[in-house]
Amino acid sequence: MNHLQEITGDPDIVMTNIMTQYGTELSVLAYSYIRDLEASKDIVQNVFIKCYTHLDTFEGRSSIKTWLYRITINQCKDYLRSHYLKRIFLFGFIKEEATRQSPETITMQKLAEEQVINHIMTLSKKYREVLVLRFIHSLEVREIAEVLNIPAETVKTRIRRGKNLLKPILKEEFLNE
Repeated sequence: MNHLQEITGDPDIVMTNIMTQYGTELSVLAYSYIRDLEASKDIVQNVFIKCYTHLDTFEGRSSIKTWLYRITINQCKDYLRSHYLKRIFLFGFIKEEATRQSPETITMQKLAEEQVINHIMTLSKKYREVLVLRFIHSLEVREIAEVLNIPAETVKTRIRRGKNLLKPILKEEFLNE
């Protein structure tokens, strides 16, 4: 099948059809990836903007659906890097308390969070990615495997290795305070 036929014609009509046909699917995909309803809506809007502005560059080597899924996943990854890493609570080193906290305690927590984020950002992408999806978004191993299109055993291995890389660094840092 020639995938270029999916996007021939008036770009406005093509985009209306694409939005109607794939809007819900992309919203579900984005939400399952980042677990934030409002942010996933924004991501899907950005995907459609990118699609519209780059429609003429679509080469038809894959279906429009596959192309849109890839754009959506990339947008989600960008969002995770820029936004959600700032809210990390990992391995029990940093805990969010339900009780009221003093401004000093809150400030110290934020500093500790930034330190953990900095350490996670030093890990290679393959470990960063699975740790964020597992511990920030609480995705199951099976879900992470689907999102990243890798075997579940690979996900488990990367989580274990990523944790093992972080534990000594974090223990040392938090013990030296």
